[in-house]
Amino acid sequence: MVTLLRHHIESSNSLSYEYFIFLALGAAAGGFINGLAGFGTALLALGFWLQVMSPVAAVSTGVIMSVLSGIQGAWIVRRTILKQPKRMALFLIPGIIGMPIGVSVLAIIEPHYLRIAVGCIMVLYGGFFTLKQSIPKINYPTPIIDGIIGFIGGVLGGAAALSGALPTMWCAMRTWTKIEIRAVLQPYNIIILALAALLLASRGHYTWDILKQIMIALPITMLFSQIGIFFFKRLTDNQFRRLLVTLMLLSGIIILTKEAL
Repeated sequence: MVTLLRHHIESSNSLSYEYFIFLALGAAAGGFINGLAGFGTALLALGFWLQVMSPVAAVSTGVIMSVLSGIQGAWIVRRTILKQPKRMALFLIPGIIGMPIGVSVLAIIEPHYLRIAVGCIMVLYGGFFTLKQSIPKINYPTPIIDGIIGFIGGVLGGAAALSGALPTMWCAMRTWTKIEIRAVLQPYNIIILALAALLLASRGHYTWDILKQIMIALPITMLFSQIGIFFFKRLTDNQFRRLLVTLMLLSGIIILTKEAL
């Protein structure tokens, strides 16, 4: 049914009513969650976009939306990023190294099974800490673990477009404020996904049709990202940590559901 709908819309006017509705809903959902939590644009948006786009077109659009809407989120924590650049670099530099390795891993490991494995980890993590009254609070420096988590995130970003999963799980267990957590996760995701966008561009995936749908989706994504940021500012630090845990659970369920279909 989904395939027939996608074929019907793609074979007719690309700006048809149905196409625009799915494009707008995905842009709104993805922008809102990025503004609220600093990640998750593609996870929510792809659920809508894959109804009317090919997987390559949907992912190519999602990467650009993640980067551009993420810049808005990074702006609100820019002072913390500049104040503690070393903390962010501990994740980011290994992540950048891991990104091309992840792309190479695709030749060895089927990404379908990798996404299932990561989805299971997210569900177990999110489910466990959703049921517990308190989340562990790690209040001492862990530079080696931070680097390892960042590196694996980069590998997963290149291999399965899941760069933010492990860093988010790890940061939710730190005693950092919501601003400090976001000051790590937001630039990490922006830069890793920007590299992914460059990789997609080098392979010729950004056709004129995809650029047109990006231009349509971008204002919607940016607007709803601002709405998400509005609610983010009203969360307490503990509520934000809880939000990350809950989103890990929901994201894992979404991934497993998609891979099972």
